[in-house]
Amino acid sequence: MPKAAIEAAGLTKWFGTGEAKTMAVREVTFDAYFGEMLYIVGPSGSGKTTLLSMISGILRPNAGTVKIEGVDIWGLSADALADFRLQKIGFVFQDYHLFPRLTTAENVAIPLILQNRPWDEALNEARRDLEVVGLKERAELPPVKLSGGEQQRVAIGRAIVARPDILIFDEPTASLDGETGRNIVSFVRQHVLSDQRCIVMVTHDSRIFEFSDRIMRMEDGKLKAIERESLSAQ
Repeated sequence: MPKAAIEAAGLTKWFGTGEAKTMAVREVTFDAYFGEMLYIVGPSGSGKTTLLSMISGILRPNAGTVKIEGVDIWGLSADALADFRLQKIGFVFQDYHLFPRLTTAENVAIPLILQNRPWDEALNEARRDLEVVGLKERAELPPVKLSGGEQQRVAIGRAIVARPDILIFDEPTASLDGETGRNIVSFVRQHVLSDQRCIVMVTHDSRIFEFSDRIMRMEDGKLKAIERESLSAQ
């Protein structure tokens, strides 16, 4: 039985108070497993990004718990949570969030610099991961010299450079054409996912559904269904 990477129980989040109170996520419970790529899908406003923010340690829930590898992340102090996220969770954002004045290699090295790794060592590891994502020859270029698909691969390299167990993708294909988006997610499936890693992806893009292991559907802040057989039952 695969080991649970993320255990979310009763997650609830609202914004505002009184008549202005808006429920964003309502008592969502699910597990995500090592070795799986889990998609979170649903219409705009269904609570997907809010849920993603809670399980990744960015947004504190009003109720419920999140355990990552058995650690109750919202029971940690602010400093301990920041350190835990840096060590355990990698992020790939829709808009890449690359620094234009840094080279590609320097962008990838940022998580290691934040871990106080020596500059030269961090850059060497960054260059190795750029080779993994097929951008070895682009290491010294600034992001502006790269295509959208190449920038997304830089973001993936940055997400994996610190060897996190959990990877979070927020609409990774939204800024890409259909073929490039499929190629990126296929690459992630083949070269980034492993038995020791869990990937959770929020997406609207039905063209990449075939690469998922399970699809979790949300509507009006609630979990409506989890499609395909749970890995825990295999």
